[in-house]
Amino acid sequence: MRLSRFLAVAGAASRRKAEDIIRAGRVRVNQALVKDPAFNVEAEHDRVELDGRVLQLEEPVYILLYKPAGYLSTVTDTHGRPTVLDLLPAVRQRLYPVGRLDLDTEGLLLLSNDGDFTYLITHPRHEIEKVYQAEVKGEVTRRVVRQLRDGVMVDGRPTSPARVKVLKRSRGRTRLEIRIHEGRKRQVKKMCASVGHPVLSLKRTALGVLTLQGLKPGDYRHLIRQEVDQLRSLAVEDGGHEFD
Repeated sequence: MRLSRFLAVAGAASRRKAEDIIRAGRVRVNQALVKDPAFNVEAEHDRVELDGRVLQLEEPVYILLYKPAGYLSTVTDTHGRPTVLDLLPAVRQRLYPVGRLDLDTEGLLLLSNDGDFTYLITHPRHEIEKVYQAEVKGEVTRRVVRQLRDGVMVDGRPTSPARVKVLKRSRGRTRLEIRIHEGRKRQVKKMCASVGHPVLSLKRTALGVLTLQGLKPGDYRHLIRQEVDQLRSLAVEDGGHEFD
């Protein structure tokens, strides 16, 4: 397999980052420095080292976490704040978040040691539907809902059409369900702010075929093979591709 894919499958980095790591001269194969991400390695026979550490292929792990607010979607934090890995003390494999949720955002977050899977799910052109519940300031009108559905300007360019509906209106606030296929940074918060309704709280409730059913904040479960295959199929159908 390609050296970049080996690093990804070994959980060292996403495939995209693996290519940068290799080009930076941090990887050796059978003690020889290799800077070509396409270099072919035989997983059963070749010794691959990253920064002097021998890499081994792990059994792939795919976890669905109900992330509570107050946890960072990172592996470590220089300021000592809690991260999502603190919620998974029993998992031995080296895991990485698949995408991210803001510190104050709760909901569905995937973690895996499969770099190819992470790349496939998070790449912008692999438009897997994400569903959010947003509690926003003010009472949202039908006109504003139409604006959000049609697309609004975020960071200088319009968002793609979204599926938006009002779940509840109460004095001074509205709960919206927002379904998007894009994955821009803080997209839902920026969409709502652009129409004059800043987000008060935000929860991701679904990603593709996955939901939070049966989980409470802080709970997690392992995905079954069928779910992983369904996510891969969704990404490929929406413009993705499988890997060499």
